[in-house]
Amino acid sequence: MEFFKVGVLILRFIIVAGTPSSGKTSVMIHTIRHLLESNISIAACKIDCLQTSDDERYRQLGIPVAVGLSDYLCPDHFHVANLEEVENWSKKQYADILILETAGLCHRCAPYVHGCLSVCIIDNLIGIDTPKKVGPMLSTADIIVITKGDIVSHAEREVFRHKVEMINPVARILEINGLTGQGALRLKNEILKCEQLDTISGKELKYPMPASICSYCAGETIVGSEYQMGNVKKVDFGREE
Repeated sequence: MEFFKVGVLILRFIIVAGTPSSGKTSVMIHTIRHLLESNISIAACKIDCLQTSDDERYRQLGIPVAVGLSDYLCPDHFHVANLEEVENWSKKQYADILILETAGLCHRCAPYVHGCLSVCIIDNLIGIDTPKKVGPMLSTADIIVITKGDIVSHAEREVFRHKVEMINPVARILEINGLTGQGALRLKNEILKCEQLDTISGKELKYPMPASICSYCAGETIVGSEYQMGNVKKVDFGREE
């Protein structure tokens, strides 16, 4: 335990985000299986809102698992506010790699941190124009995983991939089947190539968090300008005729 206390433990910190129901957990389970075959110690943490059963799927792999539920808070803010605690927990498990999967609920989510491998998982069924709406969750990712390619035609896959590349031209794009795990070995290799992290404390977010400081954040339930305070943004209707 003294080895842990002095902060010597080094790990690879992987942050996984993506659009809802894109197959984030399925992709990571297949990837973790490949990592475990190489006798690598893995710890996983799932950040969600009200409830999750994904932790049970991770536990079936025989690895340490933690769950964080943001409840009434924005899961992005909850996620970042708990990064140090999650890192410390994973080091107590003597993990070589920490997989943190966070809920992707709004297209303004910005969960990534410099020094951590940033993985965004999206699927071919979300709509051809959706990549430009996803925001920093996609545009600042190091690796973009596209799933459900077996359901659409080759032409549709190519067009969708092009749309993704327009938003993030520097990310490595992988295509993985969340059901069979085909392609997950490539993600394992990318994880093993990423830089190691001595501590996440002091690291910088890749993109600012969404604003979350208004009266409704504090529990206000009545509609109307007189009940609003804090960071409030109004619709610009243009110049009135």
